Amino acid sequence: PTDLALLQYTGGTTGVPKGVMLTHKNMVANALQCRYWMPSLREGNEVFLAVVPFFHVYGMSACMNLSIYLGTTLVLLPRFVTKDVLHTIQKTKSTIFMGVQAMYVAINNFPDVKKYDLSTIKVCISGAGPLHVEVQRQFEALTGGKLVEGYGLSEASPVTHANPIHGKRKPGSIGLPFPDTEVKIVDIETGTRTLSIEEVGELVVQGPQVMQGYWQKPQETAAVLRNGWLHTGDMAKMDDEGYFFIVDRKKDMIKTRGENVYPREVEEALFRHPKVKDAVVVGLPDSFSGEKIKAYLILKEGESATSEEILTFCRTELSKFKVPQEIEFRKELPKTIIGKVLRRVLIEEEMKKLKESK
Repeated sequence: PTDLALLQYTGGTTGVPKGVMLTHKNMVANALQCRYWMPSLREGNEVFLAVVPFFHVYGMSACMNLSIYLGTTLVLLPRFVTKDVLHTIQKTKSTIFMGVQAMYVAINNFPDVKKYDLSTIKVCISGAGPLHVEVQRQFEALTGGKLVEGYGLSEASPVTHANPIHGKRKPGSIGLPFPDTEVKIVDIETGTRTLSIEEVGELVVQGPQVMQGYWQKPQETAAVLRNGWLHTGDMAKMDDEGYFFIVDRKKDMIKTRGENVYPREVEEALFRHPKVKDAVVVGLPDSFSGEKIKAYLILKEGESATSEEILTFCRTELSKFKVPQEIEFRKELPKTIIGKVLRRVLIEEEMKKLKESK
């Protein structure tokens, strides 16, 4: 069980990809954890629709391995095309779908979505990045199924948390730790002091799904595996009922005018605007404020808006220092193959423009 099963390379959203060493024990443990998290799934009776690629640990573990363990039908599509997914759900009477937020946004905004029968959907999981509350609300109203946010990372095979399927769900939360998974929030300065309820710090986890380390990278391994705990690099907090909330990536936090701003909070506000289809927020160097907040938006089909219209809306939703200083409208955003936004690409584009202007 401790033999190396695969080298899962990280997505490179924040830097150079690293080879995550996952064992047979890691992979089997995470499949079993997923199964016991969803006790109502009927062995041999469910229909999984797989669009997330199996070379990504999310697709491999939560979709492929789980469906094999349950002995269910597994329907494969080569890539996510909204019309094809809707047609396949209707044709195969799919009950389980594992996706990422970008896929649910596309389904919510597909012009002919109501022509398809999506009533067989029981459970959909959103992973590999945050699920904004408005996206969840729209999808559940559309299908009648449950869309729950889970949390994981390549270094944990990948799932460590999920909202209960049948118990209490909290919108905006990643839910509760998986079985046999220990979790705590620690201070970002030393990583050794455990924080109290509602205090924001770094999320660290321990469990049978945690990797052996990074392939041939002992220094990087030592930086994230400390005293048996995996330091995720994600800022989070825990409420008084044990539910965890990701605030944002530690590396993505924006420091502006002496205040800390988490992109996710600004993005949540932008998603509430009725014309906004997709949004991402980054911090860019600024001589006056330290970092300025810039938002990149994709509008819904047929809609138009001005920067001032968006900013006026933000002023009603956010504290003054959290309102973006700049808005840019785009047709598309740079993303990984499974739909995670590549913030570093946006920042690199801005730095290149800044350099060329001098």
